[in-house]
This record gives sequence, structure tokens and C-alpha cells, in this order.
Amino acid sequence: MSDEQRRHELGDFLRTRRMRLSLEQVGLIGGGRRRTPGLRREEVAQLANVGVSWYTLLEQGRDIHPSSEVLQNIADALQLTPDERQHLFLLAEQHPPSIHPHRLNR
Repeated sequence: MSDEQRRHELGDFLRTRRMRLSLEQVGLIGGGRRRTPGLRREEVAQLANVGVSWYTLLEQGRDIHPSSEVLQNIADALQLTPDERQHLFLLAEQHPPSIHPHRLNR
């Protein structure tokens, strides 16, 4: 798989996981009607403690290289399962961390 394909798959993966969550699931208060399902990029960035522009670039498949800590924060924000976390790290060309009980899907 080329780098461009891998980045595109990473963006698609993040987008689909973001869209399956609701505000209530992540502890945020709803603010009325939403046009699209799931969380907004801004909300994921806030939950993961990363910049909105940076997260947007990552989801768009741009050539950026997140650290392991940032990937952990994103995985926590998106409430990824252990298998999804491993997939996220592999798409980001990082070694998946060992699974800790406090990092499991909450």
C-alpha cells in the first residue's frame, strides 16, 4: 500500500469512527439539531486535546505524523476498541502500544 493510500484509509477510518458517536456518548451536551451524524471534527479535537486544524489535516489524509501519545488521545476520544486501536496505529505507521485496562473501551 502506498503512503497516499494509507493516509486516505487513516482518514476514512477516523471519519467513520467519529460519525458513529453521539455527544451524549462522550459526555458533551447537545446543542440542537445537527446536519450530519456523529461528532464534529472540532469535538474530537477538543476531546483528544489536539488542534482542530491539525486533526482536520489528519482526517483529510495529509502527510502529517502523529505521535503515539496523540494517537492514544484520539483513540480514547473516539472510544476505540482494542482491535480498532491497533488498526489506527498500524495505519499511522506506529507500533501499537500494549493494552492497558484503563485504555479499554469505556
